[in-house]
Amino acid sequence: MEDEKTIVVDASNLILGRMGARVAKKALLGHKISIINCEESVVTGKRESVLQEYNRKMHMGIPAKGPFFYRRPDMFVKRAIRGMLPYKKDRGERAFKSIKCYIGMPPNFKGQGIQSFDDANILKNPSDRVVDYTKVKDISRFFGWKG
Repeated sequence: MEDEKTIVVDASNLILGRMGARVAKKALLGHKISIINCEESVVTGKRESVLQEYNRKMHMGIPAKGPFFYRRPDMFVKRAIRGMLPYKKDRGERAFKSIKCYIGMPPNFKGQGIQSFDDANILKNPSDRVVDYTKVKDISRFFGWKG
């Protein structure tokens, strides 16, 4: 069972960048964070341009040496959050290890208080007027995730 100090964040309909920045900041402060429903988070922008940009990132470099991008939505989200941390330094590495990402809702989180960030929610923030977005599960399926 997870520790009582763990912050559980539901990523459903949350913008990946905004959620990731909030999670990275909390992790740097020493909190343990579990992100559930990672496949339901969204990336803003037109679908074609989002997929084209991630396709460019996936195919640059040397396959054996990197950079490495994951197809699974939970690892995809964790990799995006890693970019917001100083992961090559000790405190960033500790913060990165304190973040756990899950596909769906694991049974051990059912009774815990689940948080969501309203300012990062794509559906509750009409001031942004963002109409073009792509779910992380669609990006993952485009690159070969079988889930």
